[in-house]
Amino acid sequence: MQDAASATLRAFAVIEAIVRADRPVSLTEVMAAVALPKPTVYRIFNLLEHSGLLLREPDGKRYTVGPRLARLGAEILMNSSVRGSRHAILQRLVDELGETCNFTMLDGNEVIYLDRVETASPLRVNLQPGSRVPSHCTASGKLFLAMLSRARRAKLLDNLPLQRYTENTITDRGKLELELERIRREKISADNEEYITGLVCVAVPVLSRDGKSCASVAVQAPVARMSMDKALAHVPALRRAATALTQTYQKDEVARPRRRKRAAPKRRA
Repeated sequence: MQDAASATLRAFAVIEAIVRADRPVSLTEVMAAVALPKPTVYRIFNLLEHSGLLLREPDGKRYTVGPRLARLGAEILMNSSVRGSRHAILQRLVDELGETCNFTMLDGNEVIYLDRVETASPLRVNLQPGSRVPSHCTASGKLFLAMLSRARRAKLLDNLPLQRYTENTITDRGKLELELERIRREKISADNEEYITGLVCVAVPVLSRDGKSCASVAVQAPVARMSMDKALAHVPALRRAATALTQTYQKDEVARPRRRKRAAPKRRA
């Protein structure tokens, strides 16, 4: 029983090291992060890859989060014990702004709605938690793309079809990358009728406790009721809500007993 528990914790340590990295990582890098021997990490990699928890890069040398692990992460956020607290923050934001607000994260190359509070106005878009929207033409999606490392962003864009949804959708790779660089600098992203004609949206990042962008909070409304200038005027309120949402995350570092260093063997005289 103790051996099984130990093996489970070693596998979790490997998963943790890969999730925390902002890029695909190699076997050697994970070995250094978890202080485990190569054969052990190699066995764990094989097990996790075959289970869909990890995904091997095309070059065969690096690993990243697999589809099963990504789905698990999204489901944890949607159903966690702090979901009520986050929903209350979103509700207060809607009460303040009078428009629909979203709490989202990136899942693969799509944006997934973790939570959403609708405005009381009858004119609105019906999207439920769990809904998915494209990343290249939505405020939250462009924000997530902008906040990725440039290497990860380039790789994702290489395989992302820049489908046109409206006349305002950016379908040119060069123009989109310029837009993403601006968003990266300003930490503000806007959807100016790029996904749905007549709908505007503004998003800001929600940071984890280590300062990484992990989610976004956004306000969304028909342009007939909220111009883009008015939407951008809501940025201070969005950032206050983002700060409150950050506080709902537990510390990334979980206290755990430190491994004792083995004493070097004494040499015989």
